[in-house]
Amino acid sequence: MTEETSNNKARKEFATTTVGTAGDAPDLNPNTILSVRNLEMHFPITQGIIFQKKVGAVRAVDDVSFDVRKGETLGLVGESGCGKSTTGRTILHLNKATNGKIYFQGRDITNINGPDLKAIRRNMTMIFQDPYASLNPRLTVNNIVSEPLTIHKIGTPKDRQDRVAELLELVGLSRYYGNRYPHEFSGGQRQRVGIARALAASPSFIVADEPVSALDVSIQAQVVNLMEDLQNRLGLTYLFVAHDLSVVRHISDRVAVMYLGKIVELADRDEIYIRPGHPYTRALLSAVPIPDPRLEKRRKRIILTGDVPSPVNPPSGCRFHTRCPLAQQICKEQEPAFRDIGTGHFSACHFAEDVASGKLIVSN
Repeated sequence: MTEETSNNKARKEFATTTVGTAGDAPDLNPNTILSVRNLEMHFPITQGIIFQKKVGAVRAVDDVSFDVRKGETLGLVGESGCGKSTTGRTILHLNKATNGKIYFQGRDITNINGPDLKAIRRNMTMIFQDPYASLNPRLTVNNIVSEPLTIHKIGTPKDRQDRVAELLELVGLSRYYGNRYPHEFSGGQRQRVGIARALAASPSFIVADEPVSALDVSIQAQVVNLMEDLQNRLGLTYLFVAHDLSVVRHISDRVAVMYLGKIVELADRDEIYIRPGHPYTRALLSAVPIPDPRLEKRRKRIILTGDVPSPVNPPSGCRFHTRCPLAQQICKEQEPAFRDIGTGHFSACHFAEDVASGKLIVSN
């Protein structure tokens, strides 16, 4: 058995995991690298110029819980504005969590700061969505990629120079590109520079915030394949944030679906694509193009009516009930529990079992 096959097998084993619920302690399984419990990120709305009074809050992330196992890729998908990028940024302390707990490698990192936070950031980092906006245009690639090494005081200047050359070749760029500036590269090459910078301090966990959404389709495939190769070679763990479900299916071991600040479904990749247990997930999957024109023509699209509710004042009960074609009175009055409907398949729908089995058909 090759090393790559062994790693893939291990990732599949990690994929058969559970998710924490409200009030749970973190998963003590040594294969768990990240545990998020009841995470909330609310942005205050203030009124007044001098004496700013809080009059409300944007509930970007509202009571989110999940685990990520070592060596796996957890895909986090949903519409724009659902809170998936904010979740990733809050985990990395780019936003200060309003409430909840974040455990990394078994350690509570929710309120750490200063030297402790700096030390943690050697092991968890981010690949940003826009490969041009995230790179300093006044710095050369050598300076950009070596910056984490300088901040964490890793190696001598000669060691850092060698490390940068090694990283550039690792991501498919020539070491001689180190003296160039970001504007001299294409979008795909700039994203490779961003990946090299994320790998500089040898992290174990990476939040990839829509790393291919700004790239051409052909370049997307190259970058996704590169990330998979790096994962197998370096033993990386990804939280892969995206809205393109076809890309997520290719790279992820498990998939979590977010809607209006909450995770509404989480399951193994194949399970969630073959047997989705939430009407919102079914609607998202119906929008994924099928390369066969004959199948595409016969397929029925699920068109969601109405606008996404405001995260300032989310609906009562199930947050999706205002657009759900299956909504009933209980959906308006009672929030559904995020529960296991079988084999680690979690769904927040009152009728999840019937939706997954096909007894309730989501249609226009």
